[in-house]
Amino acid sequence: MPRTPIKISAEIDYLSILDEQGQIDKSLEPNLSAEQLKTLYHYMLLGRRLDERMLIMQRQGRLSTFAQCTGHEAISLGAAFAINKADSFVPYYRELAGMLYRGWPIEEFLLYWNGFEEGAMVPAELKDLPFCVPISSQLLHAVGMGMAINIKNEQKVVVVFFGDGAASEGDCHEALNFATVFNVPVIFMCVNNQYAISVPLSKQMKAKTIVQRAIAYDMPGIQVDGNDILAVYSATKDAVTRAREGGGPTLIEAVTYRVAPHTTADDPKRYRSDEEVAIWLKREPLVRFRQYMYDKKIILKGEEEKLEEQITNDIKAAVEKADLLAKSPDFSNPLHIFDYSYAEIPPCVQRQRQELEDYLQYKKGSYKKEESKNA
Repeated sequence: MPRTPIKISAEIDYLSILDEQGQIDKSLEPNLSAEQLKTLYHYMLLGRRLDERMLIMQRQGRLSTFAQCTGHEAISLGAAFAINKADSFVPYYRELAGMLYRGWPIEEFLLYWNGFEEGAMVPAELKDLPFCVPISSQLLHAVGMGMAINIKNEQKVVVVFFGDGAASEGDCHEALNFATVFNVPVIFMCVNNQYAISVPLSKQMKAKTIVQRAIAYDMPGIQVDGNDILAVYSATKDAVTRAREGGGPTLIEAVTYRVAPHTTADDPKRYRSDEEVAIWLKREPLVRFRQYMYDKKIILKGEEEKLEEQITNDIKAAVEKADLLAKSPDFSNPLHIFDYSYAEIPPCVQRQRQELEDYLQYKKGSYKKEESKNA
C-alpha cells in the first residue's frame, strides 16, 4: 500500500494586547470596568511590594530562601481574575499576586517561606492548593481535580501553573495526555520565563514553542505575552468558557522572563548577561500596565501614592502578625509538620510522628538532667 498523508492542524496563535509602552490594541481590549482594572493594578502592585519586602527580610535573616515573583505578576493575576472563587487555583511557587487576589493572607506566605506548615493552609472558602516546590507534580494533582469535577458533573475549572523547566518533566506529559483522554476542565498555564534555574530554554528543547505540544495532545493551545496582563486574562477567559461548556483542557504558554534570581540562593550572573536582563526589564508587566492606567485616567498619581501607603501598611501589619504567630507555642511545635497533609493520618506517618514525639521528650529530659547537674 502507498504512503498516505495524515492531516494535522498545526496553527498556533500568539496574543499580545498591551505592548511594552503600554499602548493598547483597541480591537482586542477586554471589556473590563474601571473598578476591575483598579483591582488588577492593586494586586499587581501588592504582589510586587510584598516580593520586595520579603527579599529585604531574607537578607536580614528573617526569612528563609524563597523564590521571587517579580516580573511574573501578570500571569498569575491575569489567570486568577478569569476564574471564580468556586474554581481551583493550583500554583507552583511564583503565583504570589494571583494567590493574594484569591484571598490568601499575606502572613501565610511569610510563614511558608520560614518553614511553618501553617503557611500552607488553604483558606476555608477556597478549593485551591498551596505552593508546590517539587517540579511538575502539581500537574497530576490538577488533572485529578478536573476528573473529580467531571464525575460530580460540576461547572467548575482548574487553572494549574508550571514553568518551562517543568514542561520537560515526565509528569507534565502524563498530565497533558490524561487531560485530553478524560476531557478534564483544566487550563495548563506554562510560565515560560526562559530558564530552568540555569538552563536556558534552547538547551531544554528543540521545538520553537512549548505550546505546540498541544497539537500532539489534541487540545487547544495559545501563546501569550506573559508580561501583558490583559492578554493573559483574555486567553484564560476563553479557555475557561470552553472548559465550562465541556470543551476540555487548554494549554497556554505565557512568555516572560525571570528578571530576579531563581531563588534568593541563586547567582544568575554565572549563566546570563546583564544586557539580557536589561532588555527584558523594559518589557516588565507593572510598568506597562501603569502607563495604560495613566492613559485611561483610571489612576492618577495622587491616588497611587495613597495606594502605596495602604499596601505598605498592610504588609507591615502582616509582618507583625507573622512574627507573633511564629513565636507562639502552637506554631513552634515541630509535631505540626504532620498535621496538614492528610485528613486521616496513615499508620506509617503516625509511627513517624510518635518517633519524633518520643525523641523530643527524650531531648527535653536530657536537657533538664544536664541543667540539674550543672546547678
